[in-house]
Amino acid sequence: MDAIHLTNIRAYGYTGALPEENVLGQWFQADITLYLDLTAATQSDRLADTHDYRTVINSTQQIIREAKFALIERLAGAIATSALDSDSRLQRVTVKVTKLTPPIPDYTGQVAVEISRDRIQ
Repeated sequence: MDAIHLTNIRAYGYTGALPEENVLGQWFQADITLYLDLTAATQSDRLADTHDYRTVINSTQQIIREAKFALIERLAGAIATSALDSDSRLQRVTVKVTKLTPPIPDYTGQVAVEISRDRIQ
């Protein structure tokens, strides 16, 4: 299966298990891989023969900005569902959501969740 990779999609959102995360918010990053057959696009050079990934980028940023979930797993799931719903040609989507600055004392790393979802036939 062919793939389109969308990386470093960033937005400020309010997902988190701690009350202050839902009020103060934080930066999130999403990396998304869209799986579909790109044969027609490789031959035609037409946008209509591929997936217009701008829709996934815009909807991902909107979900991060507007949704308030307790878990980044739920945020990743919402992004995956939205991506799959954007084009019936998509067969699979992988979404990695990274909490860039998790509020964990003495921890300077990042926390990420990655999920993959297939289109249900």
